[in-house]
Amino acid sequence: MSREYKLLFAGPMGAGKTTAIAAISDSAPISTEARNTDIAQHSKAQTTVGFDYGEVALEGGDRLRLYGMPGQSRFDFIWKVASAGALGVVMLADNSRPDPLADLSACIDAFTELAAAHAMVVGVGRGGEGRLGIDDYGEWLAARGHVAPVFSVDVRRRDDVLLLIDALLNQIETRELLAGTTESRA
Repeated sequence: MSREYKLLFAGPMGAGKTTAIAAISDSAPISTEARNTDIAQHSKAQTTVGFDYGEVALEGGDRLRLYGMPGQSRFDFIWKVASAGALGVVMLADNSRPDPLADLSACIDAFTELAAAHAMVVGVGRGGEGRLGIDDYGEWLAARGHVAPVFSVDVRRRDDVLLLIDALLNQIETRELLAGTTESRA
């Protein structure tokens, strides 16, 4: 019997969630892009106002369902609804922004429960001269009580996005193995 798994892509506006899903989806993703009316927050022309959706076929007929969350906190009600049943969250950050950690903060807070119960991985894109390094992100996460792998990625590259998903799935498998070991000792 085939199974379906749900993963979320989250992060601030412009971090690359729509692009990441398009890079790995087996078919053209469903997108809810609309004209950006919040130019003060980000200058991009289009923004996700619902969620993006794509799928990846796995071995044995299983399917990985990918949901890209809108990056604006005014859509946080979608974040809560979409988190139900998700295995984990791929958090994306735009390192070219003036304060990428502040941009990421609301998203990390919103998905804390999902990350703690399941798994989270962070992909940092658009690095540049004088920008924060991967270790800076890791230390920032640790100070907020999160332990998550952090990778430098280009969300346009399929292999980079697959790296994030592999790291997330490895966390989930490790937690399941550890839970099984703990249960067998009890």
